[in-house]
Amino acid sequence: MTSLFNFKPQRTILATSIILFLLALFASFTCPAQDQAKLTKSGKFSFDTEEINYGNLQQNSNGDRVFIFTNTGNAPIVISQVKTSCGCTVPTYSKLPVLPGEKGEIKVQYDTNRLGAFNKTITIISNATDGNKILRIKGNVLKSNHNISDTK
Repeated sequence: MTSLFNFKPQRTILATSIILFLLALFASFTCPAQDQAKLTKSGKFSFDTEEINYGNLQQNSNGDRVFIFTNTGNAPIVISQVKTSCGCTVPTYSKLPVLPGEKGEIKVQYDTNRLGAFNKTITIISNATDGNKILRIKGNVLKSNHNISDTK
């Protein structure tokens, strides 16, 4: 009989340990888990378009265009830098945070004094989940018949 009593505490400890482990495992799967996106607050770009086609342009005409986006994330987007693939494209953007649900814009000005086809990239560096966002502009600048700038 004493051997049964010696075994019982070990079985009880083992059984209790197994039950606690299974309860912890069960609780980790059944607790209301929040979506990872909800746990991580971050902004997300949603652009109206990621490419602007200028088509055919006259030399020295207006090369200004605007990319519009909405922050569809759950935290403000802060744009830290905008880089272009060429000095012929100049970006303008706000340094202020774009709150969730709000719109923002990246303005680009292409130098239409350069003749010929172009295909350029604009890289946005921000805190958004998208990482670096790449936008594109393309078109073709034709020789102008006169030197008066188009100021549309």
